[in-house]
Amino acid sequence: MSIGRHALVTGGGQGIGAAVAWAMVAKGMRVTILGRRPEVVQAMAGRDPDNLFAVTADVSNPDQVKAAIQQAESHFGPVEVLINNAGQAQSAPFLKMDLTLWHQMLAVNLTGTMICTQAVLPAMLQAGWGRIVNVASTAGQIGYAYVSAYCAAKHGVVGLTKSLALELATKGITVNAVCPGFTETDLVRESIDRVVAKTGRTPEQAMAEFVKTNPQGRLVQPEQVADAVMWLCSDGASAITGQSISVSGGEVM
Repeated sequence: MSIGRHALVTGGGQGIGAAVAWAMVAKGMRVTILGRRPEVVQAMAGRDPDNLFAVTADVSNPDQVKAAIQQAESHFGPVEVLINNAGQAQSAPFLKMDLTLWHQMLAVNLTGTMICTQAVLPAMLQAGWGRIVNVASTAGQIGYAYVSAYCAAKHGVVGLTKSLALELATKGITVNAVCPGFTETDLVRESIDRVVAKTGRTPEQAMAEFVKTNPQGRLVQPEQVADAVMWLCSDGASAITGQSISVSGGEVM
C-alpha cells in the first residue's frame, strides 16, 4: 500500500470505521471520514487535520454523497481506497417488521454501499488501481433470528461484492468484504441496552447472549476488523478479490 494514498471511510467517526481510519493514518495514508453527524466526524478529524478530513452525508442519498466526495477529492485528490462501513442494525420479529424498517435497512446497508462505490469508481478505473472493502457482517454469511431485514441487506452486500469483483477483475481494482461477528462498538452496546430494556435481563446476561456464538467467547475488537481491512487494501493482497472474510472468532467457518 503506497504512502499518501487517499482513502474514504464511510461511517468513519466511530467504531470499526474509526479503527480503520486510524490504522490507515498510521500507515501514511490520507483519510476522509464520512458520517451523518458532523460533530462526530469533525471532532475526530480535528485530532489529526493533516491526515484526516471530515465530510457529512447520508450514504443512501446520492446527492449528499456526490457533494461529500467532491469535497474530499478537492482536499486530498481522487479516492483510491473505499471502505464501505456505514451501516445500521434494527431488530423486529418478521411479522412485526414494517416496510419502514425494511427499506431503512436496505437503504443504509446495501443501497448506500452501491451509491458510494459508483461515486468513486470512475477515478479508480482511470487510475487503473483501487481497493474497495465492504464491511458486511456474519449476518451476510448466515442467518440470525429477528433481524431478517438486516440479514437480507448484508447478504446483498456480499452478493454485490462478488459480482463487482468479477466486473473489475482485469482493471487493477479488487473488491472484497469483511464480515465481523459481534464487535465491541456502540452498535452492539445499543443492542445490549435494548435487550435489557425488553427482557429485564442484566447487562451481563445480555452480553452473554452476544458472545455465546463466538467460539472464542468474546466480542471482536474494532482493531481486529481494521487489521483485516488493511491487509485487503495492501499490494500483497492484489490476488484477493470477491472474498468475504469472516472476522468472528470462528463463528463462521
